[in-house]
Amino acid sequence: MFRILALLSLPMICLGQGSLNGEGLPVEKLNNEISPNELKRNASFNLDEIKVRWKKAALENCTGVPCVIDPPQPPAPSFTCGTTTVLDIDGNIYTSILIGAQCWTKENLKVTKYNDGTSIPLDVSGTSTGTVSQTWSTRNEGAYTIYGNEPSSGMNATTYGFLYNWYAVKGIATTGSTTYKNLCPTGFHVPTDLEWTNLTTYLGGVSVAGGKMKETGTTLWNSPNTAAVNTSGFTALPGGGRRDPGNFDVIGATAFFWSATESTPTKAWIHFLGSGGGIAQRGDFSLKPFGASVRCLRD
Repeated sequence: MFRILALLSLPMICLGQGSLNGEGLPVEKLNNEISPNELKRNASFNLDEIKVRWKKAALENCTGVPCVIDPPQPPAPSFTCGTTTVLDIDGNIYTSILIGAQCWTKENLKVTKYNDGTSIPLDVSGTSTGTVSQTWSTRNEGAYTIYGNEPSSGMNATTYGFLYNWYAVKGIATTGSTTYKNLCPTGFHVPTDLEWTNLTTYLGGVSVAGGKMKETGTTLWNSPNTAAVNTSGFTALPGGGRRDPGNFDVIGATAFFWSATESTPTKAWIHFLGSGGGIAQRGDFSLKPFGASVRCLRD
């Protein structure tokens, strides 16, 4: 790899004129001006590197400005879904899981910024119930909350992730904005309603997909956690939600997941699983201020 150094100690002239040798290099420059002492002073370069720079200068007709070839960029890191982990802008690490042709994050999102660094407001209004003098239901820009208004170090946040309103899902950082940010890590996005449907179709249809997506057992899910087998590896957790009036509800019983698709100007599609059955359900029963979990899908 070439090292980028300014060749200040190596004289350079316009190379658009004059004779070139068989390698396209200025003969008089190589013979007359690159002395052994100069090469020694620029010991971090070898002769081949210097020749390449002179050749580029000749081709570009550079006039009195050091022409340095940009170093080759390293290849993008390889990504193998199911093996490679995913890093969000806060430094949280997520496991990836391949289900059919889709690559999902295996944990619920718990990020405090859009992936361009813009902060997402945390709504802590309403005390532990969420309803006392709450501001959650009146928001029309992206925000997140934590179930029960627990701290980010508490069990609800560390186990179930954060709850986001649909404006955060869409990337609406300021009221009325039509420039949408990305809530998910770079290379991932919040799945559309169709992408959620593609997942449940691949898993055999909505009547059985829920059981294939839910974490097994009753450590986190309420009993009986019917039909939970988690054969997909999706490992859905019952993080509950924050209703439109601001109240926190059904943790342990229901996993709500936003889609990025609105159904009406005031509502959007949400997908959810319950402890009482293996159905993967879909609805637009809640307004956009509803707080739900988020999973991310690879672009």
